[in-house]
Amino acid sequence: MLAWLCAPLVNAAALPDFTELVEETSPAVVNISTVSRSEQSLSTPFGQFEFHGPQGEDVPEIFRHFFRDMPQFREGPRKAPRSLGSGFIISSDGYILTNHHVIKDAEEVLVRLNDRRELQAEVIGSDERTDVALLRIDARDLPVVKKGRSADLKVGEWVLAIGSPFGFDHSVTAGIVSATERALANETYVPFIQTDVAINPGNSGGPLFNLEGEVVGINSQIYTRSGGFMGLSFAIPIDVAMDVADQLKNQGFVQRGWLGVIIQEVNRDLAESFGLKKPAGALVAKVLPGSPAQSGGLQEGDVILKLNGKSVELSSDLPPLVGRIKPGQTARLEVMRSGRREVVELVIGTMPDEEQQASRTADKPAETGRLGLVVAPLDPTLKDKWAISSGVMVQQVMEGAGLQAGLVRGDVITMLNGQRIETVEQFEQVASSLPEGRSVPLRIVRRGSPLFIALKIE
Repeated sequence: MLAWLCAPLVNAAALPDFTELVEETSPAVVNISTVSRSEQSLSTPFGQFEFHGPQGEDVPEIFRHFFRDMPQFREGPRKAPRSLGSGFIISSDGYILTNHHVIKDAEEVLVRLNDRRELQAEVIGSDERTDVALLRIDARDLPVVKKGRSADLKVGEWVLAIGSPFGFDHSVTAGIVSATERALANETYVPFIQTDVAINPGNSGGPLFNLEGEVVGINSQIYTRSGGFMGLSFAIPIDVAMDVADQLKNQGFVQRGWLGVIIQEVNRDLAESFGLKKPAGALVAKVLPGSPAQSGGLQEGDVILKLNGKSVELSSDLPPLVGRIKPGQTARLEVMRSGRREVVELVIGTMPDEEQQASRTADKPAETGRLGLVVAPLDPTLKDKWAISSGVMVQQVMEGAGLQAGLVRGDVITMLNGQRIETVEQFEQVASSLPEGRSVPLRIVRRGSPLFIALKIE
């Protein structure tokens, strides 16, 4: 009986006490507002915030009153301050980190300090790809955050966020690290920290602290279907953010490494077709013309397994690794090529603003009964449109290996079993010599997008 009564006390004692941490760190956390042409709804990083509850019902009067009194909701578009997000001071002479989307398109940026002072901030620089912005205010002897190492974070570790959700300054929420180096759609250069810390509009740009009171990330995004917090929050690692901030401060822009390939995930069937024991790596679906990858001898069909000794388990692991390498440095890639492990060394380039493309030619139509396909020479207009140098077009898909592999009419076959396809005759020759009962890689271009699929003749 006594043990049962003591159990809750033991568990409670094991939970962290955040009070001292909050007292020490909150003075360096700021609220950020912008001045621009405001609308009648609040623009947030999660979309337009409107006056409705989750089921469309009216919001309680206290919240309607709170938002209605805020300047951004008065009638008519006019210049007015909008409370958009948070930030934190990284140097006593006024440098502040926040998100790019918090200050994007702002005519004026205002920073409200913990002591209630409001100061106009200068945007030193901003990087959309990593969603990091560096500001500076004219002030001295400011409180600053302690910077930690996001690389040292462990899943299950306690973390704490301070920010201004919905304009409620210095709100504190806590949770644990759910995952590290999480890749998100369209966010290829940031290995996000995933947490279950409650984050809402207004928290964006605010700090994520570990239990030592060190900043380990910048709260940036949430996954939501309702517009509010659903248990999935994502922070930019402080290691990434500080590298970006240093470049913005020193040169006003960010340079990141560029390989010049289009990659895809390796599934179980593709792993078998490429001679891998398990699905792993980043499969090179396309090498861009004039890219460092092309100059260094990387080939379509290569599976990149390691970069400078670091394993590439998922295709999403590769872009952040490449992006962190300084342009001009030599990179060592371990690849699986034609069933053998090889090493490719190449010089990393600078990420261009626009990627270039290239093209070439083909010839006559025929039926490949073994695969259940009717193929024809590639239309020259598609070569230019989709930047395809060679290949054959699928005109018809019948019963057979092609249908089972998921081929559809209009696909362009550019490589089969490691051999580049130049003509219809060559395609027939390669198809006739394919082994039975084993998956082989097939590279196609579908509506302009390169893709590898596994083809198996039963």
